Amino acid sequence: SDAICNFVICNDSSLCSQPVIFNPDFFVEKLRHEKPEVFTELVVSNITRLIDLPGAELAQLMGEEDPKLPGGNGIASGFLRSLMSLKRKEKGVVFGSPLTEEGIAQISQLIEYLHKHLRAEGLFRVPGNSIRQQILKDALNTGADIDLDSGEFHSNDVATLLKMFLGELPEPLLTHKHFHAHLKIADLTLFDEKGNKTSTPDKERQIEALQLLFLILPAPNRSLLKLLLDLLYQTAKKQDKNKMSAHNLALMFAPHILWPRNVTASDLQENITKLNNGVTFMIKHSQKLFKAPAYIRECARLHYLGSRAHASKDDLDLLTSPSSKELQPLRSQKRSRLDTCHQEETQQRTEEALKELFRHVHNMPDSAKKKKLIRQFNKHPTALTPGSDVRTPPVQRRTRSRSFSGLIKRKVLGTPIIMERKSRDVTPERDSKENIHLLQKCGSPAHVSPAKMKFLEGRKEDSCRRVRAHLLSKESSSL
Repeated sequence: SDAICNFVICNDSSLCSQPVIFNPDFFVEKLRHEKPEVFTELVVSNITRLIDLPGAELAQLMGEEDPKLPGGNGIASGFLRSLMSLKRKEKGVVFGSPLTEEGIAQISQLIEYLHKHLRAEGLFRVPGNSIRQQILKDALNTGADIDLDSGEFHSNDVATLLKMFLGELPEPLLTHKHFHAHLKIADLTLFDEKGNKTSTPDKERQIEALQLLFLILPAPNRSLLKLLLDLLYQTAKKQDKNKMSAHNLALMFAPHILWPRNVTASDLQENITKLNNGVTFMIKHSQKLFKAPAYIRECARLHYLGSRAHASKDDLDLLTSPSSKELQPLRSQKRSRLDTCHQEETQQRTEEALKELFRHVHNMPDSAKKKKLIRQFNKHPTALTPGSDVRTPPVQRRTRSRSFSGLIKRKVLGTPIIMERKSRDVTPERDSKENIHLLQKCGSPAHVSPAKMKFLEGRKEDSCRRVRAHLLSKESSSL
């Protein structure tokens, strides 16, 4: 159940209508498997925000020190436990060996069977038959196929064997290093308006703390704990038939899943009530305890998709929204790059369209409309790049001048005066548009075609005749 989801593209049309399963804790599980140290630091930092753990207890929770528990003298050393574990694994023993996925697969058969017999009165309290229990235990240890629905075993046999399996684990299902944290969670109570501590349990903080604590359990422990608490939750819902409330079930299972190994009731003293109440609380709220808090999900998501590696809930409270100031520079840069690419693409398409339009106009037969269109193109030479690809035929226009003297000079001298001005780097603002066009297209008189030269000479002579006539008329009027 803790495995990371795999995404598979399915081309089978018969399965397309099936609902898509979305795992909201995907990035949480990904971070837990790929970077366990970062994940543990993230979770523990938020646990210490809820409960007060002194240095020694915090080190025990992190696994940096061996847990110091009541009746600790009876706990076997780490070397001895490892040696016993290896010997049991060689024999293929399920009972009494450290918890593994293979062991969970065997025990899950018992849990599935008990889900079908929740109405049995005194379930988990009434002991089963010892002979049938031993037969079932041997079958589970050897990995033999078991048909629990054959009627050979009773529900009380299966329920008692499940408790026996939990009690024979080398350490409780909730582990030794989490023991002090569970005691502190049981002490979480509400505060009154004046800030004084009350005796009313703070359920919301307890749920949040248990969610965090369950996140750092070993994967096999967390898997089996989820199966077990769900079974006990469903059993308590049928308490009108089986007479087993959540509190009664907690009395049956607290010694097996939470009490340290090799301790007695006298060793725990006043903590027995806390531990029993803690298991009762877990059973009642089991449907909420295996969901990662929202801020843990967001931190894990940001670790892979955002700019923040990890943060606590207090840090995330400072973020007003996903579009925070910290992410705005990245988004603005991305938006500017997209805008630039869009502008370049639009400009390229526009230029291609203009080139095509220019070619179309150039291939049109000579007419007044064609001349008008070409004049419009020539008004914007910098915007229309097609001019470099296709040469525009010279447009015959009547020259205009701001002064009469400028008209005489241009009509008498013609193109050479313009070439002289160009050589002096004078701006062509006072030149006619026709001369500018001839300079751009022809460059020099050597590049002018014979037909054009003949046309220009004819226009020059015509201009000279008109100038002489104008001068003669002025002289005659003065006389």
